[in-house]
Amino acid sequence: MIDLEGIAFSGLKGKALSLTPEDFPKSKDIKAVIPEDCFTPETSKSLGYLAVSAISTAICTAAGVSMLGVIGTSIWTLPIWTAYSAVTGTVAMGLWVLAHECGHGAFSPDRKLQDAIGFVLHSLLLVPYYSWQRSHAVHHQYTNHMGLGETHVPEPLATDASESDSGDQRQFFIEKFGEKNGMIAWGALQGFLHLVIGWPGYLLIGATGGPDRGMTNHFYPNPLTEPPNPKKELFPGNWKEKVYQSDIGIAAVVGGLLAWTACHGLGEVMALYGGPLLVINAWLVLYTWLQHTDVDVPHFSDEDHTFVRGALHTIDRPYDKLDPFGLIDFLHHKIGSTHVAHHYDSSIPHYKAQAATDAIKENFPQLYLYDPTPIPQALWRVCKGCTVVEKRGDKWVWKNDGLESLIE
Repeated sequence: MIDLEGIAFSGLKGKALSLTPEDFPKSKDIKAVIPEDCFTPETSKSLGYLAVSAISTAICTAAGVSMLGVIGTSIWTLPIWTAYSAVTGTVAMGLWVLAHECGHGAFSPDRKLQDAIGFVLHSLLLVPYYSWQRSHAVHHQYTNHMGLGETHVPEPLATDASESDSGDQRQFFIEKFGEKNGMIAWGALQGFLHLVIGWPGYLLIGATGGPDRGMTNHFYPNPLTEPPNPKKELFPGNWKEKVYQSDIGIAAVVGGLLAWTACHGLGEVMALYGGPLLVINAWLVLYTWLQHTDVDVPHFSDEDHTFVRGALHTIDRPYDKLDPFGLIDFLHHKIGSTHVAHHYDSSIPHYKAQAATDAIKENFPQLYLYDPTPIPQALWRVCKGCTVVEKRGDKWVWKNDGLESLIE
């Protein structure tokens, strides 16, 4: 066990920090315990779940169109449209998850059908389908990798006294507003930056991606800055053409939105489309952030990282407890409650992920990470405590000296 001084604890109670490289099995050993049927998507079943998400979203949208004729769009109706966005965006997140499955090859054995559905769905949500397909596959390959990880890669502690890091910025908030209020202000800022700014920031400049590929853009295939590791370019070879193919879908949707705005005004577009899209983006970041980040979950340098080690540092969480009926988890196709299995093999369709999860949990209980902390509480803990990391042994750990009681 590494030195635990200055480390706050989640509902995992430091479990991930106790694991050694020798604890992790080979990939084939994990695959052997998962039912073989889990690796085969069924087109009819996938289309059935697509119908559920599409019809549910259409019903919400129809309600919005009806409201539009009654209350219009003004500053006075903003609370109503905010509530509408929260509901519709939450429902429509299911479409995002299914497009995500298309990108992983987990929707159908029919690749043309799968890519057509994924391309249309993701383009409608302003996601460049093939660009994201590639970057997300890289995220899976290098989960919790300090240099090559593709999302939510931590900032290392500054080692030069002349440099500052996010830990120093958090300390500024504490000195300015006091410990309690400073941590609240810092957490609120991090929540806003991640949930609202994070997704467009990632698509445009590779925000929170690892440093080894330089600054990246999902609409232009070449690095925006000189990458320290040019052999690990995000969009190599044929992927460059696929980036431009993705841009065609985005351009078509943006053109439609501009025409809609010109004909009916920005207020209508934001009420029916922009607001729900912001909620979808926030859900996406929430899932990705919490699935791989917590105050006692480490990251790894290249020499200590393996695919299995990264995948098994994914965290399943109780999204089925977000509402009394587990409706949100159902609408989101259990993407957050069966994410460990998904990260081990992303070709497993969501409706077979629970069986794969149960197999991993039963056969590798010492490795399976499940944090029972309620989602809002877990998010708030991560916002406050996941700021900067330092190297201890073979792990990069979150540094929270003296702040543990304000985080846990």
